[in-house]
Amino acid sequence: MAKPLTPSLVELQRLRLDDARALLDHDGNVTLPPPEASSTAYLQAMIDGLCELSLKDPLTGLANRRHFRAVVERSIDVVARSGEPALLLMLDIDHFKKVNDTYGHQAGDQVLQAIAKALSGCVRPMDTVARFGGEEFSVMLPSCHTGFGAAVAERIRAHVEAMSIPIAPGLSIKVTVSIGGAFAPEWVRSTATLWTERADMQLYRAKADGRNRIYLDQQQEIYVSAEEKNLLFGHLALGEPAWIESVSSEAPVGNAGSAMQRVF
Repeated sequence: MAKPLTPSLVELQRLRLDDARALLDHDGNVTLPPPEASSTAYLQAMIDGLCELSLKDPLTGLANRRHFRAVVERSIDVVARSGEPALLLMLDIDHFKKVNDTYGHQAGDQVLQAIAKALSGCVRPMDTVARFGGEEFSVMLPSCHTGFGAAVAERIRAHVEAMSIPIAPGLSIKVTVSIGGAFAPEWVRSTATLWTERADMQLYRAKADGRNRIYLDQQQEIYVSAEEKNLLFGHLALGEPAWIESVSSEAPVGNAGSAMQRVF
């Protein structure tokens, strides 16, 4: 009988960790233990720190697109298994190119950071806010019924509209956001792509209709008794695939906001 292999010890001096350490030092949110105290603890802290960095947008500190997609996948699983409602919001800063062209990319970065901070302050700790790419942000709201979702979206829109963002001494600008959202179909297994496309479709409508407004897709519901749910979806408890969403709803549940205010 072959003997089990003994894990080999790795000497820290032989590892090329300078670049990794520089990344963590630049981030400033990770404190590494002294390597001489415990090489294992030092390496584990470095690995944990790098994993965290890989899921975070470096400019805003929000979740990045990779992390957000994983959150969406988990939310889909919860909705399919429990029927718990969830809302996906997609947001876009109106006329952001004009900010960059007029005031420079540094001002654009300041606007992105201000919007990120505002979004984080408008949602619950259980919600996830991400920078989806460029000037586009996304928010995942689990356990979110129709009325609550519309209220949160309007809170975000109104808060951003009221902000005055300083970009230089004595100079501030105002921006607005357009918001599109889609509720996950209850008791149905959608996909991250389909769900995002439905929310994006509402975002495009908000921008086409004048910006600084909200459109939310109607929540899709299935009305069945508890016994029927058990018969229809009881197999989900065994880990089997749920139904696949193949048809999306495009009807809005309402809109909010007024005409866009220009950047000045």
